Amino acid sequence: MRQRLGVNVDHIATIRQARRTRYPDPVEAAMIAERVGADQITVHLREDRRHIQERDVEILRKTVTTLLNLEMAATQEMVRIALELRPDTVTLVPERREELTTEGGLDVVAQKENLKGTIRLLRDADIRVSLFIDADLDQVRASHKLDADAIEIHTGQYAEAPNDAGRTDELRRIVDASKMGKRLGLDICAGHGLDYVNTRAIAGVKEIAELNIGHSLIARAMIVGMERAVGDMLALMREYSEAS
Repeated sequence: MRQRLGVNVDHIATIRQARRTRYPDPVEAAMIAERVGADQITVHLREDRRHIQERDVEILRKTVTTLLNLEMAATQEMVRIALELRPDTVTLVPERREELTTEGGLDVVAQKENLKGTIRLLRDADIRVSLFIDADLDQVRASHKLDADAIEIHTGQYAEAPNDAGRTDELRRIVDASKMGKRLGLDICAGHGLDYVNTRAIAGVKEIAELNIGHSLIARAMIVGMERAVGDMLALMREYSEAS
C-alpha cells in the first residue's frame, strides 16, 4: 500500500491573512489537492489564528471528500472546537505564540496527565487521535500507553541537518521510532520540513503510512500551480515507497 499524502494548506491562508482579503482560499486549494490525488487535507488552527481561521475549518469539514486532519494544541478551547466540527483526525501539537512554525514534538512523557483526558474526549467522539512527537523511543512508548491511534514523527531535525552525517543520524532515529511504533500497533505518520529532495528517504521508510507536507508544496504551487505541485509530490512518494 502506498503512503498517504496529507496536504497542509495553512500557507494559502498565510498569504490571505497578510492582506486580510478573501483570497487565496485554502478551501479551493484543498479541492484541487484532492482532485489530483491527495489523501488528506491538513490544517493547523493556531490559538493566535495567524493563518487558518475557524470558518476555514467549518467549510473544510463540509467540503473535504477525503479526510480532514486538524492540528491543534491540547487546550480546552481547541478541544471544544474539535468536538463541534468532528474532523476525521486531530493531531495534537505543541504550540508557542513566539514560534514561526512548530519547533519540535510534544513531550508526551511530561504531559501525560493533561493529554490523557484530551485523548479520551476525542476518541469517545470517534475522532482519530495522532500525537506529533520527536523521533524518541520514550515518546513513542508514552504515546502508545495513552491509547493514541497514531503518531506523527517530527522530521524537522532531519530536514534541517547541516550535513550528510547529521541527516543520516536523524534518519536512523526516525526509522527506529517508526519500527517501534508499528510494533506497538500505532499508525505511523511523519512531517515537518519535508520538500521535493529530502522526502525521498522518508518515503522509503516502509513503516511510515502517511506524510503531511505543507510549506514546500505550497511554495512550489506558487510557481507551477497547485495541481502540478501535488502531482509531483505524489509521484515522488510513489517512486521511493515502491523502491523500498
